[in-house]
Amino acid sequence: MTTAIQPETSDRPTWELYSACIQCGLCLNACPTYRVLGTEMDSPRGRIYQVLQVDSGRLPVAESFVTHIDRCLDCRGCETACPSGVQYGRIVERARALIEHQYRRPWLERKLRNYFFNSVLPDRRMLARWARRMRFLQTSGLQKMARATGIVKLLGLANVEKLSPKFDEYFYFEDFGKTFPAIGETRGRVAFLAGCIASVAFAELNRATVRVLQQNGVDVFIPSKQSCCGALHAHAGFRDQARELARNNIRAMLDGKFDAIVTNAAGCGSTMKEYGDLLEHDPEFSGRARDFAAKVKDVTEYLAKLGIKPPKKKITGRVTYQDPCHLAHGQRIRSAPREILKLLGADLVEMQHADICCGSAGTYNVTQNELAMRILDQKMNSIKGVDPDTIVTANVGCVLQLRAGVARRGLKADVKHVIELLDQAY
Repeated sequence: MTTAIQPETSDRPTWELYSACIQCGLCLNACPTYRVLGTEMDSPRGRIYQVLQVDSGRLPVAESFVTHIDRCLDCRGCETACPSGVQYGRIVERARALIEHQYRRPWLERKLRNYFFNSVLPDRRMLARWARRMRFLQTSGLQKMARATGIVKLLGLANVEKLSPKFDEYFYFEDFGKTFPAIGETRGRVAFLAGCIASVAFAELNRATVRVLQQNGVDVFIPSKQSCCGALHAHAGFRDQARELARNNIRAMLDGKFDAIVTNAAGCGSTMKEYGDLLEHDPEFSGRARDFAAKVKDVTEYLAKLGIKPPKKKITGRVTYQDPCHLAHGQRIRSAPREILKLLGADLVEMQHADICCGSAGTYNVTQNELAMRILDQKMNSIKGVDPDTIVTANVGCVLQLRAGVARRGLKADVKHVIELLDQAY
């Protein structure tokens, strides 16, 4: 179902963005959906062509357009491959915002999307409530029973259920408002963005991140009024909601006493570094958004620049590293995590296609599960080729996806965030 075009909305792809594409096709092999499906309309070049057709009024914002735009992971591998500097991430996110304005999704999908993006993610109390429920299912045995009786499979949720994180007993929200002093000489002062899902499912990773920063002489502040970064909202087309979350984080975290605003999630960092684009038309926040973005650092990036304190303990075994898309392509950070692994004495073996998306992509592995699993299978083929003891990455979504891939293939490898290994070494 479609509605009339609304050219007045600023959240639509512009000629200045999509006209940079010269249709050369060098992006095709870098696109996970094109590699799996082999269809032009599911390539970056093909999607840009469809955007052009919509903008010129020759193609409606209808089911076909929505299908091909929804299939995009927004991994931005095409940006790295593009010789013309096409800002594809900005194009696809604006296309999704246009869809959100002009296309009416099926009733249940619409209700679930609105509830998740507008009620759960922005409200830490609501998120904690759902996380406690999920933890009860996991610890009570009800989840295992649902698997064993076939209920999960009957509902068509078998693959999705395998992606669910193990929810923590003590959420990271408990640490909001606290300060963690540097160990030894103070070399830096940072604000730490804990994240939304990470605060309930990766609280121990957050605590490990803080400990690593402390070991490296960094005072760490956890601002109490911080919120979800807005990455999932921006990727899904909810740009107004992403703006409101960005404004909140700017109010809560932009402070002259901090050297940097640090995160351990590549997707969060990439979006926060683009707050300037998100709020470019906001007269009150545009300048502050640019200042905020300039302070955002991935934790590996921050540590590499600061100079990492060498740990006494080394790690053993064969290690391979998978590049999170929004770290490698969104932020152009590749060497910093590898530097940490080398510092740990790792037997680092590079896999093929390390920077091709694993299929996680925020909520993609839930909303496009079948395609995400096919993309994951290709990633696991690359991993199996190097036969690692440990698969390392630097993003929580990738951790969940790769763990599902390990279970799917029956591999014995562990999956770790690079900061977990550094914390263990300290």
